[in-house]
Amino acid sequence: MTARVAAPEESAGALEETTARTRARRRRVLVNVARVAVAVVFLGAWELATDVNILDPFFFGQPSAIVRQLGDWFQHGTDAGTIWEQIGVTLEEAFLGFGIGLVLGVTCGVAFGRVRLLSQIFGPYIKIMNSIPRIVLGSIFLVWLGLGIESKVALAVVLVFFAVFFNAYQGTREVDRSYMANARILGASRGQVTRQVVLPSAFTWIIASMHISFGFALIGAIVGEFLGAQRGLGLLIQQAQGSFNPNGVFAAMVIIAAVALITEGFIGLLEKKLLAWRPPVTTTGADL
Repeated sequence: MTARVAAPEESAGALEETTARTRARRRRVLVNVARVAVAVVFLGAWELATDVNILDPFFFGQPSAIVRQLGDWFQHGTDAGTIWEQIGVTLEEAFLGFGIGLVLGVTCGVAFGRVRLLSQIFGPYIKIMNSIPRIVLGSIFLVWLGLGIESKVALAVVLVFFAVFFNAYQGTREVDRSYMANARILGASRGQVTRQVVLPSAFTWIIASMHISFGFALIGAIVGEFLGAQRGLGLLIQQAQGSFNPNGVFAAMVIIAAVALITEGFIGLLEKKLLAWRPPVTTTGADL
């Protein structure tokens, strides 16, 4: 028996692939090291500046004091209960607002994109409502719905709705007309065209809006709690502000950022699963 000798083209291709993987691995390591270095330099400079009184810790806080504040909350809880309870309340409000706003935004966006008469009648009202600073509505919802979870969810819904609505609307209008014409030629009804052609095509736009929408839902929940609540991370920020405790404000911000990043990771995984049919995107632009 004679062993198969690899063709020169195959060897060159394998070598090129190995080189590309090594280069990509080194780049990932370099990027991660640079990210950690940026954080270390920033926090170190902040800590040093407060130690030598360039920055007043009373106004600007101190990284080491923020860590102590977080440790105190997780070990001994807060005045409103355990820190896990506060995180759970805020997450419940944000997820409810996100879910309701997402469903309403997609439904209305697709309907307005498919039915021209609807967009012509309600278009001006959508623009008027979108021009209103939605954070201001938090006070109105507080009066209408009270200090409970309902007012926070309502504010989160309003914030999420418009971000999703405009993406779903634009995604519906951007659908390739030839696909819709082909589906109609094959006998598809208007509803089947919407479900089997329009929605899958608009999904990229809708998923893209989800990345920013959950951040809006968190903002709605936090602002609602800040305006008036009995529990939640927004209440912790309000209490820390009232007692001139910037470390408490920053500690709550750290928790909110961690929650947002974890959720963003889950949305990214969901995007990969739902858009697995999409060809891989190759780009040389900047990544975020």
